[in-house]
Amino acid sequence: MTTALSIKNLSCQYDGQTILESLSLEVEQGEIVCLLGASGCGKTTLLKAVAGLLPLSQGVMTLGDRVIDNGETWLAPEQRNIGMIFQDYALFPHLTVAQNVAFGLKGMAKQEQDTIVANMLTLVHLEKFSDRYPHQLSGGQQQRVAIARSLAYKPDLLLLDEPFSNIDTQVRHELIREIRKIFKKQGVTAIFVTHSREEAFAFADKMAVMNQGVIEQYGTVSELYFCPSSKFVADFLGGGSYLAARYLSGSTYTTAIGQIEASSCNLIDQGAECQLLVRPQHVQLRASDSSSIAILEQHFMGDHCRYVVEIEGTKVLGTSMEALDVGQNVAVSVESQGIVAFA
Repeated sequence: MTTALSIKNLSCQYDGQTILESLSLEVEQGEIVCLLGASGCGKTTLLKAVAGLLPLSQGVMTLGDRVIDNGETWLAPEQRNIGMIFQDYALFPHLTVAQNVAFGLKGMAKQEQDTIVANMLTLVHLEKFSDRYPHQLSGGQQQRVAIARSLAYKPDLLLLDEPFSNIDTQVRHELIREIRKIFKKQGVTAIFVTHSREEAFAFADKMAVMNQGVIEQYGTVSELYFCPSSKFVADFLGGGSYLAARYLSGSTYTTAIGQIEASSCNLIDQGAECQLLVRPQHVQLRASDSSSIAILEQHFMGDHCRYVVEIEGTKVLGTSMEALDVGQNVAVSVESQGIVAFA
């Protein structure tokens, strides 16, 4: 694959404080990459640095075969051919939908502009709304106008800052699927920022989990979920409980509830003490009068319940195919697939 964006050893300061430090990232052509992390971890700062809105204090950034920032060479934002969609979409309220989409096409013949605008509005299913103004649209429709405007002049890279945060929950997932389909059809290379792992799972090809100005781990969505490199990454992508264990051999570990099969993303010596990350969906509970383990808490999740039990001093989250009550004794079984061991 062709590398669309390459960032090497990037550091960035703001008001004398280092926000990003020795950060490297490569985005392939046609990939959708998510910068995922808690507020203040540097996600938006990295996005602004790529856009040219913040200067680098160290590092090299290339877009395709062009160096856009290396401390000596610096291309202004308007020279980078990078599109950016802000959290509030930044549509012009006094312009119609069609005029908003055409805004970046100045210098073209009117007929060519009209053709591109018509194609873009058809792409985002807004061809019937060309004469409306932004205030006459829903949040999802405004989002699609912003995307059509950004794609109209064919940017080499599209940046999106919290693109779905202003969309109602009930339509958010449908919109994510729709926009991802548009991006893939058009071969768009995109980087988007979010703190929502659900949005990242649904929209991204790859994720970079960020923590205090550095990338903790970068890879495909499934790689990071099933093989997190650290407890920070594991907890941010879903978390669970950590069972004390001892590594036996192969993929076998012994715990207080018996032997468990798990994968290790880190080197663990045979016989060493370790911990197993057990997510709630891996722990199955069933009523059992012969067990000494009892339900401590019940959490109603809407379509299912999560239960808390205690195993050798560790609180463990689990699920059940049957309705259970607090105080009820249960047997615990653990599925092998998806469990990760940490030294």
